[in-house]
Amino acid sequence: MPESSQLELLWNKIAERVQQIVSKISYDTFFEHLIPVDIINKKIVLQAETDLTASVIMKSHADRLRQAIVSADVGLTDFILVVEGSEIYTLNEQPDAVLESTVVLDKRYTFDSFVVGTSNKFVFAAAKSVAESPGENFNPLYIYGGTGLGKTHLMQAIANSIIEKKPSLRVIYTTSETFLNEYVDSIARRGSGRDNEARFRNRYRNVDVLLIDDIQFWAGKRGVQEVFFHTFNELFSQNKQIVISSDCPAKELTTLEERLRTRFEGGLIADIQPPDLETKIAILKRKALEKKYVIPDDVLAFLAKNTDNNVRTLEGRLNTVIFASKLHEEKITLELAANALRESISDSDVQEELTPEGILRATCQHFSVPENEVTGKSKRQEIVRARQVCIYLMCDMLALPLVTVGKIMGGRDHATIIYSRDKVADLMKVSDNMLKDVTDIRSAILKQ
Repeated sequence: MPESSQLELLWNKIAERVQQIVSKISYDTFFEHLIPVDIINKKIVLQAETDLTASVIMKSHADRLRQAIVSADVGLTDFILVVEGSEIYTLNEQPDAVLESTVVLDKRYTFDSFVVGTSNKFVFAAAKSVAESPGENFNPLYIYGGTGLGKTHLMQAIANSIIEKKPSLRVIYTTSETFLNEYVDSIARRGSGRDNEARFRNRYRNVDVLLIDDIQFWAGKRGVQEVFFHTFNELFSQNKQIVISSDCPAKELTTLEERLRTRFEGGLIADIQPPDLETKIAILKRKALEKKYVIPDDVLAFLAKNTDNNVRTLEGRLNTVIFASKLHEEKITLELAANALRESISDSDVQEELTPEGILRATCQHFSVPENEVTGKSKRQEIVRARQVCIYLMCDMLALPLVTVGKIMGGRDHATIIYSRDKVADLMKVSDNMLKDVTDIRSAILKQ
């Protein structure tokens, strides 16, 4: 269960949206006294004071409340309403909630925020075409490319675009790992009195658009390949859109069944090539503007050179320079950038040493707290502070997916990771102590 302060912050953001779409009388009567008590499967659990209040919300305001939850963009999708001492209103929690995807779309991943260059303009055009007419153009769409080239960005851009422009369509974006875990969970629950396998199948076959990231991780796993094969056939026969990503062409997935590879090759296969120098510079310029920085062209060119093709690496170099500018209170120049990156440029091992474990270790040493408590359930103030800083640094320095950070930090959910990341980022703007803590820890990490 998330900490009470986190729950209150999430609910306050949602409540602000509710006030915008219901009358003041309705809000004061039915919503003002709701209490957030938990988060379950991306749903916020709200406690009403009386059965009457809960009944009115469920009958007259449920859709508006869901709309507010989604528009608040806090990583949640729905609500569960309870009344203390009553179980009546827990029925709006779906019976197969354990099978719900744990992957939350990142609203920053849009077509507008994707930097197009000669290396990716073909796949970008294909992705936009699919988003505009799901099931009509390029089905399935198979996207492949190396790590950090933008596959996940494009996949989520497709999903975000369809959800925004075609809200009547049911869209599921998930990773191959999540799909596999849900499949295994459905098997593990055999004999529980519910047909969990049937619910798992129905969940993925009753959609208009299905996007699955990193399909290569199913290599050698026949069970999940079998269930996806039938899911694929069912969706394809109904002209439902399927989008898949991988780190290699379909023909090279030799550990996948031939019939699956044939299905993939029957659509459009589009690859993302490594970015050229001009595209790298454009990516850096876009990232800098997102952080509200204007970087001189010679510095952008310097950052783009002598590095690999991973966009995350580019952003990491940019973050290092911005951090050095803040630390020394100097404007960003070529000299400052060179000094900030001197170690990482001269020693290729430095980048390899930048790991989640290293960030956790440096953070715990700085705050003099045990690692097992930071990743555990302790709610002591000093532990919570260290935990939130650690989460921020993992997100900022490594650009890790939220689900990965959550697992590293003791299995925490998306809402907790988002809250911690954003809280530290906000505090750094107004608190000199927080800025100094993060600055000192970052320096320690880079020197490890």
